[in-house]
Amino acid sequence: MFSEDSFIRRHKILVSLALIPVLLGLWVYSLRRGPHHGYELDFLIPAGGQPAEVPGRIQVGVAKRDITIDFDKHDTWVDGNNNSEYDIWPDTLKPWQKALFSLVNRRFKLYDAEKAAKSGDSYVDRNGNGRFDPVWVAGFGSNRPAKGVNDPQWTRAIALRNNGVTVVMVTIDAIGVYHNEFIDIRKAVNPALKIDHIIFSSTHSHEVPDTMSIWSGPVPVLNYDPSYMKSIQQKSKEAIEEAVAALRPADMRCATVKLPMEGFVHDSRKPEVVDENLYAWRFTQAGTENTIATLVNWGNHPEALSGSNGQLTCDFVNWLRLGLEEGVPEPNGVEGFGGMCLFFQGKIGGLANPLHVSVPKRDGSGEVKQASFEKAEHLGYNAAIEAAKALRGPEAWVNENPMLAVAGKTIKAPMEGMFKYMIMLGFLHEGYYWGGYSKTEVNALRVGDALVATVPGEVYPEIITGGIEAKPGRDFEVPPVEVPPVRSEKLKHARQAFTLGLANDEIGYIIPKSQWDTKAPYVYNKSQYGEQNSGGPEVGPAIHAGMMEMVRRVNTTFDKVPAGSKSE
Repeated sequence: MFSEDSFIRRHKILVSLALIPVLLGLWVYSLRRGPHHGYELDFLIPAGGQPAEVPGRIQVGVAKRDITIDFDKHDTWVDGNNNSEYDIWPDTLKPWQKALFSLVNRRFKLYDAEKAAKSGDSYVDRNGNGRFDPVWVAGFGSNRPAKGVNDPQWTRAIALRNNGVTVVMVTIDAIGVYHNEFIDIRKAVNPALKIDHIIFSSTHSHEVPDTMSIWSGPVPVLNYDPSYMKSIQQKSKEAIEEAVAALRPADMRCATVKLPMEGFVHDSRKPEVVDENLYAWRFTQAGTENTIATLVNWGNHPEALSGSNGQLTCDFVNWLRLGLEEGVPEPNGVEGFGGMCLFFQGKIGGLANPLHVSVPKRDGSGEVKQASFEKAEHLGYNAAIEAAKALRGPEAWVNENPMLAVAGKTIKAPMEGMFKYMIMLGFLHEGYYWGGYSKTEVNALRVGDALVATVPGEVYPEIITGGIEAKPGRDFEVPPVEVPPVRSEKLKHARQAFTLGLANDEIGYIIPKSQWDTKAPYVYNKSQYGEQNSGGPEVGPAIHAGMMEMVRRVNTTFDKVPAGSKSE
């Protein structure tokens, strides 16, 4: 191809050195651009809000797939000092990574080899590749190798069809999933099924494998294994298609119950604002009491076991679902409904969690405050009991002939700080847009007299429910920006309204701009946790505007098919 005296043949080393930055630049560009750079949504179905068919009895189908990681394909380990971390960091690295780490460590002293050796940590190299590659647990610290599996993790899908519209809602036992990964699933689903839209959400358990390349060992990006995410995508596709194939006529009941903060949830950031409501649906085979599915939406971090746990688990979500499916055991239990329970995460930013909650035992013998499986079990079962009572109680109502309408739009969220640069380099949330924007999505769904909005991350509840503050000491001297509350728009026509958190994406904490508080003097006299996990102060206003637009778009359908009796 090239003559013997060509420049390239005469200067192979020079050409190779010149090509390295070019190839590296192309690689970074491909990561920065992302796999679905041109993917855009902007719709209302049915078009114009006018259904093509008169709403009749809704059709419902459900399916699930076990996504528990194959533990036998990963290394096991001995936690010599019982600190839930693997202290001998270099064991997790490939040879070239070890060499690079050694150079960096000489300069910055990040790691003390002698101290680490005293930990007593060791591992079994099951695949013989010379490095420690366990299942890395997501949430809390990045260096948390799994020690086993307590309960299975799932992807669960529910398909809804009426008035010529088909929507599927999917909930995945993952800490979070990026937008591009969900787009992959949508594109893989059989188009012959004529699904109008698929809405995804993650339960946000802090005790499941890393799906975001943030928690995979001491150097997370280098250790992240994308094969698990590929498995989730394939199994979610299967569940979606099976749920649509299982569609059958159903009756729908709705209920809302207030769960007081005491015994259930704690807000670890001021102002203390949580949505204390748990929202529930029940679908039964038409004309019978045979349950097809129950659906629960509630905002609470699944982290009742804290960061010291090494067992993979769905946390309290496991027992909440079991309680509604199979029943809660005595004493003071309830009968289950059968069918499949789907838990969809709610509004958890700010930070709604059970870590500092004392959870009552069902037998009245006391409370569980210490992080443990016992605490997670009681929390999940207690929530299931309240949901079951609400669905069987006098305040439950029948959602008759519920019209389906769905709206969706791709929006660009302005990113700042570390998030911006990690996205720009393609390490997180692939897909960077000029000016420092990241692509995400908002949806709204009408199911008769119920209205569901989606938010692509961990939203501070006050953006949805109201109560945004603008106190002296805040970083931006602005009044509340994210007003009116999204809930006020949702309840203009709907009888029940709730929000799916971590939906179609996970872009981090979504904080009201007037509550952004990283600089002294602080509003509450000290710095609070939150901003370090956010894309910046402009994310909240952008997401709020997108949500309001989608809710208003779906609300136009009430002009064509009005709601039944309206109440809050």
